[in-house]
Amino acid sequence: MKTMLTLGLLLLPTAAFAEDLAPIRKQVEEQVAKLPVTAQFDISYAGNANPKQMLDLYLPKTKASDKPLPVVVFIHGGAWKNGDRIRSAGTVLPYVTSGKYAGISVSYRLSDEAKWPAQIHDCKAVIRWIRANAAKYGLDADHIGVMGSSAGGHLVSLLGTTGDVSELEGDVGPHKTQNSRVTCVVNICGPQDFQMPLMMRDGKPVTEDPAVAGLLGGALAEKKVAVIASSPITYVTKDDAPFLTLHGTKDERVDFKHALRIDEALTKVGVSSLLVPITGQGHGLSHPQMHARIGQFFDRHLRGGKVEIPAGALEPVAKK
Repeated sequence: MKTMLTLGLLLLPTAAFAEDLAPIRKQVEEQVAKLPVTAQFDISYAGNANPKQMLDLYLPKTKASDKPLPVVVFIHGGAWKNGDRIRSAGTVLPYVTSGKYAGISVSYRLSDEAKWPAQIHDCKAVIRWIRANAAKYGLDADHIGVMGSSAGGHLVSLLGTTGDVSELEGDVGPHKTQNSRVTCVVNICGPQDFQMPLMMRDGKPVTEDPAVAGLLGGALAEKKVAVIASSPITYVTKDDAPFLTLHGTKDERVDFKHALRIDEALTKVGVSSLLVPITGQGHGLSHPQMHARIGQFFDRHLRGGKVEIPAGALEPVAKK
């Protein structure tokens, strides 16, 4: 996954989300043009013209085999109120340039436009779109991996635990007869249980979180049903997708206990779950071995590789 280093400029800052994204799109297009990748931008998975209900599809110009391509889907973070698929292109491109995978970067309706459960409805519509269009684009509909960070980690965790929950399918898009199950989940510092504090401040739990309140449409104390319904931990059963969870042990935005909680729940029911603590790091994870672990996880679950994924924490890298 060395390509990740050369594509770092595509992982652009997410501070000014209201700005015109045209210059960002141009930069992404220029970078993709230099790669052995073809891109199709702004594909509507909802059957409408809403830019927040679109995906970008990346395919290798030269495939590693003549088989349909497993799919890596990235769902961005941003507290459910910021972010977009354009700035997230660099996360999926290393998998595509390997020739082994197709990559999809997803936008979904943010909390200022629509409240829960619109976000998971959109994400499930993306998975259904993939299955409905698999033959057209040469995709392997039986091998779909999802990856997300922070709020995106929350949404991919829901995809992994609610494949059997019809109440959360929603009615987004024209492909409602398709299945929204995913093959595996890479959860990067995603919240898992809104009944427990999302963060600590001065050693004390923060019981009301503005981002979660924005997602649910009101104070958590007044949204008890939605608090439970929007928590991935609520839906854990033995037939859930395998999980890889990466989380900083010093995360002050989403407490590390959330990673421990989902790993324990999945393991208890017999679901394959690998927790990789990143020692001493906070919410913005960065470690030279992190992407190698993710790549090994996808190779195992999406390509059937007999890959050994190292267990245990990723320790700080000594400075030279």
